Amino acid sequence: WDNADFSRGVGTTFYQEFSTLNTAKPPFVRDVEAKVRRYLRSSYSAAWTLKITWEKAPVYAARADTRKTVTYQAVLTTDGFRSYILMLYQDGGMQWDYTRLTSTNVLIGYT
Repeated sequence: WDNADFSRGVGTTFYQEFSTLNTAKPPFVRDVEAKVRRYLRSSYSAAWTLKITWEKAPVYAARADTRKTVTYQAVLTTDGFRSYILMLYQDGGMQWDYTRLTSTNVLIGYT
C-alpha cells in the first residue's frame, strides 16, 4: 500500500467501515457511489465500503526526516458482485521526494 514509516510516532492510520446493505446510507457512501457511477458510466449501489486514511504519514525511513508528510486514502467498495477502489491524495499530490526513496520504481496507486 505504501512506503510510510510510523516508527517515530509521527502520523497515524485509521479506518472506517460502512456496511450499508438494507440500511440508510451516510453521505460519504452516497458520494462514493456517485463517483463510481460517474467514472464508469454505470449504475452502482454499495453494499459495503471501507475507508482507510493515512494521515500526515512520513516517508520511510522516518529516522532521516519527519517533516515531509502526506495524507492519502484508499476507499474500497463493493455491491457484492463488483468491487472498486478509489485512491485519494491531498491537494498537491504526493509530497514525498521520490528521489530520496530507497526504491527507484515509484508508483502512486496500485497495479
